Amino acid sequence: MFKSATASSSLVMQAVIIPGNKSSEGRLIQAVALPWFAIIKQLEADPSLAFKIPAQKWEEIIAGAYKKAGFDEVTLTPRSADLGRDVIAVKHGLGSVRVIDQVKAYAPDHLVTANDVRALMGVLQTDTASKGFLTTTSNFAPLLRKDPLIAPFMPSRLELIDGTQLMQRLTTIANSS
Repeated sequence: MFKSATASSSLVMQAVIIPGNKSSEGRLIQAVALPWFAIIKQLEADPSLAFKIPAQKWEEIIAGAYKKAGFDEVTLTPRSADLGRDVIAVKHGLGSVRVIDQVKAYAPDHLVTANDVRALMGVLQTDTASKGFLTTTSNFAPLLRKDPLIAPFMPSRLELIDGTQLMQRLTTIANSS
């Protein structure tokens, strides 16, 4: 087990994304690096590792997921002054879709609150993004999804991704062609 923990720590320290040029909102992501796939495999085998990954690395993992899922432009925002957006992803096609994602790398007992979600909704409105995601390694406060100020926006403008859904999404994306 000690070897496994050391290997996991070493893997998490490696680059999981290949950064591109800077934009006015942050750093564009060109592609995911091989360690991204290895981290997802380890998380699949042991989901508790999610709580050992630093917040900044989680933002990179999520940015990589958007890139791997086929978004045309993926931006990883700076650690500070990110205006409540950790990842910005744009998909071009018959029009453009702009998605913002706020990533909360929380311990299992640290739940995302209604105020956290409402703050994202304010960011979503001022950013004029098509949709917002709040992604957490943990879970959401009880009854949050029924909150009368939040529920009307789900799922068309807002999606809440808990730790279980996050692992499912990452596994699906990693295993797609």
